[in-house]
Amino acid sequence: MENTPGSLGTKTSLSLRLGQAMFSSASLLFMSVGVEFYSYTAFCYLVTIMGLVIPWSFTLAMVDAYALFIQCPLRQPSIMVIIVVGDWVLSMLSLAAACATASSIELLLKIDGPFCAPKFCGRYELSAAMAFVSWILTGASSLCNLWILASW
Repeated sequence: MENTPGSLGTKTSLSLRLGQAMFSSASLLFMSVGVEFYSYTAFCYLVTIMGLVIPWSFTLAMVDAYALFIQCPLRQPSIMVIIVVGDWVLSMLSLAAACATASSIELLLKIDGPFCAPKFCGRYELSAAMAFVSWILTGASSLCNLWILASW
């Protein structure tokens, strides 16, 4: 199980973590720059969760880069449990935030009235799409690390 792609300390894991950080940052930027997102709870929830995913993913990307630099995988069971649980929690929270945001946008677009300007709704939609991509990458890295953990 030393060469499982996506497990902690591999190039695939580093690329997954960098992708998570990049798409979470994009989601956060599309939602919060120049837009009044704080009027809706689902949008605030997405900003909060993406604000948690960014440092988590970036920290684990640094751990992956360090493990690749010293060419020694860091796979102690206690560390792997923390990483798997953290990934699962953030994965479920980001899925919930992305779904809540997407459903709120759909509702705002269907309601007759000036609830959402087309320019802002487009940004909200991009933010939700980036959150879904970040969720997919977080889930993939979580499954790979769970595979390693289960093999012990």
